[in-house]
Amino acid sequence: MRLAELGETGLLAELERRGLARGIEHDAAELGDGLVVTQDALVEGVHFRLDWTSFRELGYRAAAVNLSDLAASGAEPLALLVTLAAPPQLELDDVLALYAGLNEPRVPIAGGDTTAAPQLSLAVTAVGRSERVPGRAGAQPGDAVAVSGPLGAAGAAFREGRHARPPLRLEEGRRLAAAAHALTDVSDGLAVDAGHLAARSNCRLELELERVPLAPGATVEDLGFGEDYELLAATPDPLGFAVIGRCVEGVGVGLRLNGQPVELAGWEHFGRGAKNLR
Repeated sequence: MRLAELGETGLLAELERRGLARGIEHDAAELGDGLVVTQDALVEGVHFRLDWTSFRELGYRAAAVNLSDLAASGAEPLALLVTLAAPPQLELDDVLALYAGLNEPRVPIAGGDTTAAPQLSLAVTAVGRSERVPGRAGAQPGDAVAVSGPLGAAGAAFREGRHARPPLRLEEGRRLAAAAHALTDVSDGLAVDAGHLAARSNCRLELELERVPLAPGATVEDLGFGEDYELLAATPDPLGFAVIGRCVEGVGVGLRLNGQPVELAGWEHFGRGAKNLR
């Protein structure tokens, strides 16, 4: 079976089934004593285009998408490890601008690796510490489903031929982690990431899309694009964040817009191609 048929979720399930990976169901790995670690990679032509972004913005983005996983773990960031794979002809000034962007969130870069490659890629490991990691598996019937901010900015930007700047929600993540039964970030699309919470928690999330705060210029269809990096929480106390639905008995995710059932697309890493970035 090819990865295009299996998909990311299927691949992770197969690795777990075969005992080749464990504890990979959450946004970050818990290593004991409150230490949490996560890693994300950005690949040219798949996750970004250099004619849509500056090197400094690309560096910031690489840091921010990893810090989003720490935010979903309620963590205080400690350090970043950065692996840079780049064509040898890349200009030094461009690399310096990229690292300036990586440093913008003011989290120390403590190590990493560099290597030559035919196209630009960045892999960042983020290390943090959390007093409580809700994870994706604790949502309970009766919980409110809340988001930390507006969604759809990345989809709207993509339609305009640009990349949206990811938000940093570290403080919001620590607040939500203290109360939430389950917590994740919206990276693959609202329906997909709600589905992760529902599947791991053995419950159903009912979402009312008219209640979702939309970013300027965004439409409901943009909620399926992903890359918004806001936080999605199943919580008994929404703490003033926007409530967009509820958790009930059952399985899966139900989406309604003004009372009518609807469907949303989502990002599939191996099945849907590279978001037409090439």
